Amino acid sequence: MVQYAWLVPLLPLVAYVFLLFLGRKAPEGIVAGVSVVLTAISFVISLFVFQAVGSHPNGNDTYVFHWLTVGSRNFDVGFQVTHLNALMLVIVTLVSALVLLFSKGYMHRDERFPVFYQYLNLFVFSMLALVLSPNLLQLYIFWEMVGLCSYLLVGFWYFKPEAALAAKKSFIVTRIGDTGMFAGIILLFLASGSFDYSTIFSAATAGTLSFHGMSSGTVATVAALLIFMGAVGKSAQFPLHIWLPDAMEGPTPVSALIHAATMVAAGVYLVARAYPLFVSAPAALHTVAWIGGITALLASLIALTQRDIKRVIAYSTVSQLGYMMMALGVGAYAYGVFHLMTHAFFKALLFLAAGSVIHALDTQDLFEMGGLRRKMPLTTYTFLAGALALAGIVPFAGFWSKDDILGATLASGHPVLYAFGLLAAFCTAFYIFRVFFLAFTGQPRDEAKYEHAHEGGWVMAVPLVILAAFATLAGFFNTPLNHHGLERYLFADYAAPHSAAGTDVVATIGQTYPENIGLMAVSVAVGLFGILVAALFYWRPGKGAERAARMFSLPYQVSFHKFFVDEAYEWFFVGGGKRLAALVRWFDVYVLDGLVQLLGRLGSVGGRLLRFSQTGQIQTYSAWATVGLLVFVAIAVFRIGGVFG
Repeated sequence: MVQYAWLVPLLPLVAYVFLLFLGRKAPEGIVAGVSVVLTAISFVISLFVFQAVGSHPNGNDTYVFHWLTVGSRNFDVGFQVTHLNALMLVIVTLVSALVLLFSKGYMHRDERFPVFYQYLNLFVFSMLALVLSPNLLQLYIFWEMVGLCSYLLVGFWYFKPEAALAAKKSFIVTRIGDTGMFAGIILLFLASGSFDYSTIFSAATAGTLSFHGMSSGTVATVAALLIFMGAVGKSAQFPLHIWLPDAMEGPTPVSALIHAATMVAAGVYLVARAYPLFVSAPAALHTVAWIGGITALLASLIALTQRDIKRVIAYSTVSQLGYMMMALGVGAYAYGVFHLMTHAFFKALLFLAAGSVIHALDTQDLFEMGGLRRKMPLTTYTFLAGALALAGIVPFAGFWSKDDILGATLASGHPVLYAFGLLAAFCTAFYIFRVFFLAFTGQPRDEAKYEHAHEGGWVMAVPLVILAAFATLAGFFNTPLNHHGLERYLFADYAAPHSAAGTDVVATIGQTYPENIGLMAVSVAVGLFGILVAALFYWRPGKGAERAARMFSLPYQVSFHKFFVDEAYEWFFVGGGKRLAALVRWFDVYVLDGLVQLLGRLGSVGGRLLRFSQTGQIQTYSAWATVGLLVFVAIAVFRIGGVFG
């Protein structure tokens, strides 16, 4: 079955081409039906591929064919199926099929409904092709296609200035990271002679990377850091995290699919896919861990005070991606991928449930909501399942993966990063239940909006229920109850006899950490305490909460303004660019143009002076000619020699 994995990305591509030829006037039912059915078939094929790879633990099946020849170099394209990307195929196709179904209700009667589905299908194809790529060059091509689709979907409502600006911001910021990633890919090609993963990993682990006298370790470190730049951009890690919250200007299904479950996880997938390279560069791996830890804490602190329901969840996404990076950086390879899986389910659920609320109320402001539990019970309880999973409350999916990461971080000798993660866990529980209490409990804050609130129909309800089930149960896939099935599944990529990974890589990737009941209890207690504090402030707020709000007004403002990172970028980069442009303009106008204008004016003045010599009288011209002749004679006599030489 593995040899048919190419069908998984092909079917969404067929849907895209079909909708392209169908045109913009196609009926909504046909547009959504074709998209959902073909993506669902891709999901079924993915399950078969996942099972086939699991029952064949010795293989990374690669199918390539010749693409082009440049000089003496041959370049191949095709697909490669590993245990890691077989899992990714299942995650991407499942979430995509559910989001495509949900979009039928959410985007109903939008005048560009078919175009929206075209973009979504193109994105799903690009993401799946990225996952299956057998080499870095092919991955980079689809990496950029994913970025293009994100740009198109963030700016889908282009008539809104905010959406247009958000699309440009996301495109520009992620290009910064992609530039570094491209440089890293080229460096690896020059150092190893190939774009293929296996060749690069073999050279890195054997210490045979070579580029202009640099040692193999230095090349691996520089290349890994450059590759990580691409992951920082795509997965919205500090300091390139600023684009993701603004990307919420796109339709909510886009946020659920691209900016929670798939595209932003591509950066985490890239680090996991290139893990043998990172293990060969310990400095790069430590950088991944610290960037991830800082991002997890920073984004969770910002999410505490945001008023827009989608922005809170967006910053939550940034924070959880930081957890995944931190796990990979401390050597907990399987736990980082495990959190990627569980996060895809519960975060897509939270975004879609938020979309259900926005669809019902036509507002994203939390302080215009309230009391929706009575009007929208299905959305309420599915959102609650996602919130409990995100907060890491046992036995929901997020508990197992987040606790694994925290335990591995402490066990690997990183107490500061563990403290970052624990504090972020408290903030996470607080802010997500702040959203829950403000939106679903208490009394309505806008009676007019509340009166029109309603559930969105079965096409929106079914994805919520399915994702709620996964948010509740998916964590058991890698628990002692399942004998840590995911860890054993993923480790098979590097346990095969022909694996390109060296002994150190296998030891690092295959490392596991025993469950620590004490740490698990601390983690759950921190999450429950965060929920309790949120309840005190927002479920039944009293004078104590008001006094606390006044007491913490300065931290509140710092958090609400996102630690002024955007303002700092605006002043330093945008403002600095404008100041530099003004300086260049001054130099151009007053120095370069001034010099040119000076020469021009000198010529003009000279011409005016010469004009007086043109009298039109022949005798005057004869006199000047005589004077000139006498001057030449004098020069000849006295300077050149003449009769006195």
